[in-house]
Amino acid sequence: MNLQETLDTLKSLGKEQTRKTYRRHGAGEDVYGVSSADLKSLQKKIKKDHELARSLWSTGNHEARILATMVADPKKLDGATLDAWAADLDNYIETGYLAGLAAQSPAAREVMERWIDIRGDDGEWLASAGWTVLSHLAANGGLTDAESEGYLARIERDLHGSQNRVRHQMNGALIAIGGSKPALQEKALAAARRIGKVEVDHGETGCKTPDAVDYIRKMAERRAAKAG
Repeated sequence: MNLQETLDTLKSLGKEQTRKTYRRHGAGEDVYGVSSADLKSLQKKIKKDHELARSLWSTGNHEARILATMVADPKKLDGATLDAWAADLDNYIETGYLAGLAAQSPAAREVMERWIDIRGDDGEWLASAGWTVLSHLAANGGLTDAESEGYLARIERDLHGSQNRVRHQMNGALIAIGGSKPALQEKALAAARRIGKVEVDHGETGCKTPDAVDYIRKMAERRAAKAG
């Protein structure tokens, strides 16, 4: 499928109720209202098409950008491309999808370290993306124990003073580190207790911020159950 065929397909799949839902979650006005299920079906049809992904992202359309992260080849993504894409972020949905793609790329560590250091009013989405990449790396064994402990200390120090969505993603990184392996569980739990309740404004949605202590414990229980 070429770009125009893909956009025409996305537009035909859109529904008004889904558009309203996405807008409540910050997607903006350039949105078709395509469900996650339909996006996944379209991705299976396209498979991997990196050039199409580039074109889709450049449209600025919400679903086109999500689809771009689904059909892009992460092995072909370098830090400069990811930086350019991440500079366009303005909502947490696209931020999560792009961070998931970045975490699979050769530049994952590079962009993670750069993005989590971003500060200022324009840095909320970049920093959020960075902490989300870190969560993926932690969950998949991409961090050493020493690195994880360093990030736990940084999360404990900086979380409450960070921007709204950054707080949410730092809390997610705390959970990912604590649930990644038994050796880090107690240290993450101790940090979570000292941090206390994490306040995040989720706008006009039903989303809630996970309680890190509860989530880390549940992950430990699932890990123990799998171990028999």
